[in-house]
Amino acid sequence: MTVRRKILLAVLAVGALLAGAAGFVLGRYYIDNKKPNFSDRYVLYVRPEMTVAQVLDSLQAGAGTIRPKSIERTFAKMETAEKMKPGRYVVDSTCTSIYVARMLVFGWQTPQNMTLSGTLRKKDRIAQRISSQMMVDSASVADALNDEAFLAGYGFTPENVFALIIPDTYEMYWTASVKDIFDRFKKEYDAFWTSERKEKAKVQGLTPMQVSVMASIVSGETLKSFEYPIIAGVYLNRYRKGMKLQADPTIAFCYDYTLDRILKKHLTVDSPYNTYKHLGLPPAPINVPSKACLDAVLNPQKHNYIYFCASPAFDGTHNFAVGYNEHLKNARAFQRELTARRKAKAAK
Repeated sequence: MTVRRKILLAVLAVGALLAGAAGFVLGRYYIDNKKPNFSDRYVLYVRPEMTVAQVLDSLQAGAGTIRPKSIERTFAKMETAEKMKPGRYVVDSTCTSIYVARMLVFGWQTPQNMTLSGTLRKKDRIAQRISSQMMVDSASVADALNDEAFLAGYGFTPENVFALIIPDTYEMYWTASVKDIFDRFKKEYDAFWTSERKEKAKVQGLTPMQVSVMASIVSGETLKSFEYPIIAGVYLNRYRKGMKLQADPTIAFCYDYTLDRILKKHLTVDSPYNTYKHLGLPPAPINVPSKACLDAVLNPQKHNYIYFCASPAFDGTHNFAVGYNEHLKNARAFQRELTARRKAKAAK
């Protein structure tokens, strides 16, 4: 074999090696950067204390990592172990390894829905509700709900803070701080209290805070939303006539919602929230009223009802009355049905 031929073969061999190496590198690049590497949609929650190994395990279990070595390479390349940020990340079947690594390093979170709805009448439960949906711990939220200096920055106090919270679904980052969450509460509160609603409050002879207080009583009286405007009208009628509101939900509040039934003996409790003893509205809301309850107070049904009691149909509705005698008749009908039901239950 001539020298020239040997040189040619050597060049071809080196070329083949280089081509193979280039193909290997390009192949890896394609796999890591262009080819989707997950089989399922998965919401990955990265907490501050998590290690990269835990994240990889979570991705494998939840997103179904197709090529584990690919995600390991890209995590190493992006220094994900040192640089990943806590957050809520959505991984799906279109994601490549490098995209997920970059997502964690640069904090490309997908917003989280934080929903506040239903019965919201105790601060610790509200804190738990928020904590169950966000990264913040419930103790921090509970502390904020009772922090006079913190709440003063929003124009509220620990006593009237229920008025600040407008129940809704808020789109926020899962890693939002307690301050971020309360900033959002204030933003939504300001958005709710438009000039139109403030004017409607004036027409009812109430301030926005008084509307929240009245709405919290309405909220405590019924779960039937169609009754909100009717009951709001009842309490506004009493309020304007200078009558005591005599609202059972305020008594329940006085006992921290621990009573199964409100009895006559409970009506003498010594509290400024006892509307059986004191004229006018309580000092602050007794729960977090819904938008529907707030709007019911701003747009009450016009009627002459002064009294109402639970319906004997036991369907959660109420019977309303203008006069006390009519009210007594309704109350007796309810009591008869209650007694009959108890006897029937005892006979079983």
